[in-house]
Amino acid sequence: MRHLVACNKIRRLGVEPRKLASCAAGARWQSSTTRNRSLFSVISQFNAEHNVEKDGRDENYQWGTTIGNANFHTARVAAARRHDATEGPSLNPNEILDHIHNLTQPSDVHASPEDLCYFGKSRIPITSDLHLVTPEEDTPAGIWPVFRMMDENGRLRHDSGLATKKFPSQDLEALRSHLVGRHPKFASELSNSALLCEAKHEYTDVPTRNTLLRAYRNMVRLREMDGILLNAQRQGRISFYMTCTGEEAIHFGAASALDLADTVFAQYREAGLLMWRGFTLEQFTNQCFSNDLDLGKGRQMPIHYGSRALNYQTISSPLGTQLPQAVGAAYHMKLQKKDSVCVAFFGDGSASSTDFHAACNFASTLRTPTIFFCRNNGFAISTPTDEQYAGDGIVSRAPGYGMAAIRVDGNDLFAVHAATRQAKKYALERSAPVMIEAITYRAGHHSTSDDSTRYRDNVEIGGTHAKADPVKRLEAFLDGIGWLGDEEKSNIRDEEKMSVLAAIEAAEKRTGPSLSALFEDVYCDVPPQLQEQETALQ
Repeated sequence: MRHLVACNKIRRLGVEPRKLASCAAGARWQSSTTRNRSLFSVISQFNAEHNVEKDGRDENYQWGTTIGNANFHTARVAAARRHDATEGPSLNPNEILDHIHNLTQPSDVHASPEDLCYFGKSRIPITSDLHLVTPEEDTPAGIWPVFRMMDENGRLRHDSGLATKKFPSQDLEALRSHLVGRHPKFASELSNSALLCEAKHEYTDVPTRNTLLRAYRNMVRLREMDGILLNAQRQGRISFYMTCTGEEAIHFGAASALDLADTVFAQYREAGLLMWRGFTLEQFTNQCFSNDLDLGKGRQMPIHYGSRALNYQTISSPLGTQLPQAVGAAYHMKLQKKDSVCVAFFGDGSASSTDFHAACNFASTLRTPTIFFCRNNGFAISTPTDEQYAGDGIVSRAPGYGMAAIRVDGNDLFAVHAATRQAKKYALERSAPVMIEAITYRAGHHSTSDDSTRYRDNVEIGGTHAKADPVKRLEAFLDGIGWLGDEEKSNIRDEEKMSVLAAIEAAEKRTGPSLSALFEDVYCDVPPQLQEQETALQ
């Protein structure tokens, strides 16, 4: 019955259903970057196939071929009535109506932007080509492009603009297959993405085998943890804290592309990598409250995490010290012929340190499998990037060291994952270092010792974060495929908030490490003078 109604609707437009089906079937929907281009291609092809002449006196024709005109039906009626109907390939008229409806309705989805600007005045051109620039190639002319797969509105680039297919069963395999067919530009990136592959067993931290939903849940968990522990510091319950707000996609995009055997040398804003590897909320809060269960035994400032079991080296406060250490560890892996890499995370400010230069030079000359991952979030504490360097960011320095490099949108989970996976593949195959520069925006203060409104205004912070927020971007994507609605989002946030509060409550009740822990883990045999000091303390 619905099929008959659809046919009658099309006929009332003055077009034979079979003819319109032929036109719709031949249109290259995915080749267009905007709905208007799709509209233009359909009209142009219909005119060419049915010899509709371009006549300046035909107002309907001119009207229909004007880009941006939504009255496709009226224009097509006028053109179709100028010739006799002919038989053509038959498609379901309901599908045709759905296509026409999508193309002719006013769209609330923005066209894919051509450049990116999270901070400063310079605009970085966006590319959809995942490409590591190797030492054998010429460096990009002008500004290095930034690789992106998913725009701020949660839609993958090079989209047809048609209605997104829903996947109520939350089937990752079906989703991956659909996305590969819909976005052939990203066929390789999507096919090889671990984010779109189910785990063999249910995850211990999230009751699901769905890796993409776990990534979203972890991003929300990290943000809730940041907000609550920040407030705990303001209340005097912990001494210090640093948030990762606005940079979560870097953490989970990179972590999901690495293996546990890959050693992480973090700075101090990469808690998500440790969370992805299995560090629990209880372990995070025990460290921040420096209690007796803190793996560091209370010897480090809050957020200076570390875990031998999770192959995550303990964080140190001085900037850049982890960089040459990562190169040394990678050289050791190379000598042992291990199939793993070392990943050194650092901020744009650390790239001004002498350790950065030494590490890059050693990594390149010794050809170590090291990934230098720069989080360029716009500020080194209060110093903006335009006062840190005069060149094109950090990635442009790589060719000078004979190092491969890529720049990626740090707020795009899929792009960060693809870039990290490609960088690891190159590092292992070539036994050579790679530099990744992730462009992002630090939405919070540098730390609880900083007030970022002293050097940037709230309008900039709120406006940029609202536009670039990686959590909202992924939420929009999940909402588009039918996996996440407002109620689910609210429930997930509430559940994660309660989990963080419960972990804090438990950590706060525990006692601190014993005084004897001060004298452990340095000497195998404690020397007499330290024994005397321990006795005096007790």
